[in-house]
Parts: sequence; C-alpha cells; structure tokens
Amino acid sequence: MAILFWLAIGIVCYAFVGYGVVLYLLVKLKRALVSSYPINDASSVYPTVTLLVAAYNEADIIGAKIENTLDLDYPEERLQLIFITDGSDDDTPAIVGGYSSITLLHQPERRGKMAAIKRAMTHVQGEITIFTDGNTFLNPEAVKQLVKHYQNPKVGAVAGEKRIKVDRTADASAAGEGFYWKYESKLKKLDYAFYSNVGAAGELFSIRTALYPPVETDTIIDDHMIAMRIAEKGFIIAYEPAAYAMETASENTSEELKRKIRIAAGGLQSILRLPKAANPFFYPLLTFQYISHRVLRWTIVPFLLPLIFILNGVMVAEGTGTVYVTLFAMQLLFYGMAVIGWLLEGRQLRIKLFFIPYYFCLMNYAVIAGIFRYLRGNQAAAWEKSKRKTELR
Repeated sequence: MAILFWLAIGIVCYAFVGYGVVLYLLVKLKRALVSSYPINDASSVYPTVTLLVAAYNEADIIGAKIENTLDLDYPEERLQLIFITDGSDDDTPAIVGGYSSITLLHQPERRGKMAAIKRAMTHVQGEITIFTDGNTFLNPEAVKQLVKHYQNPKVGAVAGEKRIKVDRTADASAAGEGFYWKYESKLKKLDYAFYSNVGAAGELFSIRTALYPPVETDTIIDDHMIAMRIAEKGFIIAYEPAAYAMETASENTSEELKRKIRIAAGGLQSILRLPKAANPFFYPLLTFQYISHRVLRWTIVPFLLPLIFILNGVMVAEGTGTVYVTLFAMQLLFYGMAVIGWLLEGRQLRIKLFFIPYYFCLMNYAVIAGIFRYLRGNQAAAWEKSKRKTELR
C-alpha cells in the first residue's frame, strides 16, 4: 500500500510540478552546450500568409474582430484574410460579407470546426496559414512574430500565446483559468527551448501550409491534432509569446466545466490517434515531452488523486506514522479550501485564495468526465460553445 501511495504521489507531483523543474534544468544544460538557431528580426520577414478565422454565431463581436484583423501590422499584399462561418444562423456571415478585403466562406450546414477548416484550406494561398477564432483579439505584431520562426527549416508550426483577461472581480472560473494559462505559457516556453511544443491552442497558431496534415472530420480538438500531426512528421512546434490572442474567461464555472470536459474527451481521442508521438522509437524527445506534459494529465493523474486520498486515509487509520498524518491533513486542508471556493462562488463571494484549489479539482474532475464521455461516444465534434464574460473590444 505504501509503495502504491508514494508511486501515485510521485506521478502526480511530476505531472504538475516536477516536469517543469526537470525541463528547466534540461534547458539550462542545452543552452550551455548547444547554440540556438539564428532568427532575424520579425520586421524583416514577410512570407505570404493566410489568416483563417473560424466563427460560429459571433454577430455581437465579429465586427470588432474584423477591425482587429485589419489593424494587424503586416504587408497587406502578402496577407490573405479568410473568414469561415459555416452553420452560423445569425448575422455573422452578413457582417463579414460587408468587407471586400475578406474572403467569406459560408454554408448553412454545421458539421463542426474541423470540417469547416478542411473546406477552407482549399482556398488558402499563403505559404503560412494562421488559425484564430472569431472571439479572440490579436496584438498588432502577432503575424510578424509568428512567421519569423519559419526561418528555421525544422519548424513546421508555431503556437502563439493564449491570454485570459482577468479583473479584480474575477470568480473561480476566471481566476483559475487565468492562473492555469499563465503557468501553461511558462511551460510552453521551456518546451520549445528544449525541443518542441506538444500541441497548440486554437485561439492562435500557425503552420507551413504545405505540411497541412489529413485530420479526421470528427476531431474534437482540431488545433492540437493539426499541430501534433505535423510534429509526428519530424517537425518542431515553436512557441512565440510575443504573438498572443486575448479573450475573456468563461462566463461561470459551469461554462468552464463544459469546455474542459470537451477538451478532455478530445485529449483522449488525440492520444489514441497519435501513436507516433507516444512511441520513443520515432522521436524520443517529443515523446518525453508529450507524455510528461499531456498524456499523464489527460489519462491517469486525475484518477490517482482520489486514490492517494483513500490510501492515505487508510494508512492514517492504521497508525502508520506522522508523515502520513501530515500529508493527510494537507490534503484535507486543500480539498477543504476547494469546497469553500465552491460554496463562496455559489454566494457570489470572491476570495481568490480558494479559487485555485477549486479550479484544480474542477479541472481534474473534467478530465474524468471527459474520458467517460468519449468512451460512451457522447462527445460530438460540433458543440455548443461556452459562454464567456463581457467580450473584449
């Protein structure tokens, strides 16, 4: 029992903290031994680019998104703009259609984001394709900062940074999501500094158009699958925090849970469809990063958390020692804070101290729920998007 307990703790700690520490040390070692690939300043690199925006029923914000897109700092003659609005039954297509500089692709049938992207890719003319969503806003330098990495012929995709706008009145969903993405951003910087990122967020990422891979239409998390299929070809997924997409947090915890469950279902689907990424005989460094950063979190870690609690409780009941009593007390405190966070949110009281434990538990519950949803075949590629807080302008 003790061996299983410590093994489970070791895996959980490694997945959430230990991997980052190991990665930090490996990056330090690499920088001491290997020089990085030289990259010229972003302002001097102008390959042809297609910016592909997927938008579904975004009439309330699509005008601001278009203006944000038109304000991007990139030579107009080298930037193709495509908005695909398949399935939208509000004014989104009509609003986009009012701009002559934008190619509008629309059909009434809604078949999911991946199906829309596959249809749109036949219209892409740029050497580089940048994907972004209809409800996110890019910084003006985003395109230049992304494309500069393609000077390295080993780079097949470049992920931008996702930022969550969090204000002082943030609830658990906002504070937790904001904290999570800040941590993820630091980890992604280390991933790329060591070898490669292991996925990309759909809010902002790019690929070499010629490398666009076949991806099944029923894919749940299309951004991750597109990027990882390119990584499975032996290319690097770069990361550029100076290119970022800003969006608001989910409207509430219920909406965030819905989103996380979908991502978890897609995570399991992607693991089953990316055999080369998990096979160290192909690209061992990628496999090490993929399993450490993604697979552990999307599979066994959420199940280990209740196991650790139960085993610890049994050992305390059996009087196994002070160390186990201390660890059990720490778990009770942590989960107690999570419960308080849940109760406070129900009363609309915002005390950030309790939000992180609550969000952590919520996130891991979502993985378990997502796994079972996928195994039951209940997660469709097309889904009802999560509601978000007052949109950015």
